[in-house]
Amino acid sequence: MLVQVCLYFYCKCLWRCLKFVVRKLTGRCELQRICYNIKPGASRTMKIETSLKGSKTKLLQTEVSVHPDAIEKTIDDIMDLKKINPDINPQLGVSLQGCLLQIVGYRNLIAEVEKLRREPYDSDNSQHEEMLLKLWKCLKPNSPLEARISKQWCEIGFQGDDPKTDFRGMGLLGLYNLLYFAELDTVVAQQVLFDSLQPKYRQVMIEAWEKVSSDQSYSSCSYSFAIVGINITDLVYNLLVSGALKTHFYNVAPEAPTLSHFQQTFCYLMHEFHKFWIEEDPLDIMEFNRVREKFHKRIIKQLQNPDMALCPHFAASESLINM
Repeated sequence: MLVQVCLYFYCKCLWRCLKFVVRKLTGRCELQRICYNIKPGASRTMKIETSLKGSKTKLLQTEVSVHPDAIEKTIDDIMDLKKINPDINPQLGVSLQGCLLQIVGYRNLIAEVEKLRREPYDSDNSQHEEMLLKLWKCLKPNSPLEARISKQWCEIGFQGDDPKTDFRGMGLLGLYNLLYFAELDTVVAQQVLFDSLQPKYRQVMIEAWEKVSSDQSYSSCSYSFAIVGINITDLVYNLLVSGALKTHFYNVAPEAPTLSHFQQTFCYLMHEFHKFWIEEDPLDIMEFNRVREKFHKRIIKQLQNPDMALCPHFAASESLINM
């Protein structure tokens, strides 16, 4: 253990010495070299984030968690600390600002998403109820809902006659995502729903509902639109919290990633999982976890590419831009 610690500090010291030598040779600090030599996007922002977090200066370490309104002052502080003349290096400030907006925005997005996930669905809340009824209207515009408590909810992939019980795991986040998909990419959402109701999958859904009633661990493991939507919400949430989505968001959001970016990613993954499920052609619901895990690994692998953008031209994204 002592040898490992000594080796760690030796490597760290060697690395700092190397950076010092490079700065003397180039006349530029590490932040300058990153901003000038790496194109905008995930590669640049992630290297800036690593550089700030790994700095021996406490001020730089804390810059990744400042308030968005304090970013401009933060840039000034960095320039002063590094003795960089902003008049001679005007582009550096712009580049650093863009990176910090993404870094701070990602952290704030996690907090916003977590807040929605922790808020339970409340049937006494008129806003929650309005969103739920709107979801039905978007997916089944030609089929009026006969009653708030109704077996009709199973037609869009909920377990029983009251959808509120299905939002337990992901809270309001699951409903927000489903409604976003149904509203902003209605054609695709309705097609996914239609496919899930075909005879080939109908028995799968029935078995899933029966399994859910006897085993809570399978509460979202079925090929039914709403339940899978909540399950994919869980997948996107975990990708976000783990940091895996930094690659995607830093490439598609020129500034701070927002809840809309998160929901667009959900729409894309919902659509991709639907295609993946059909390609895998599982025998029954018991294969759901296998298919989901295989899909998850594929997305993780894609996100390891620093140039990856999961859905740069996805319909929901285009709709948002045109709003």
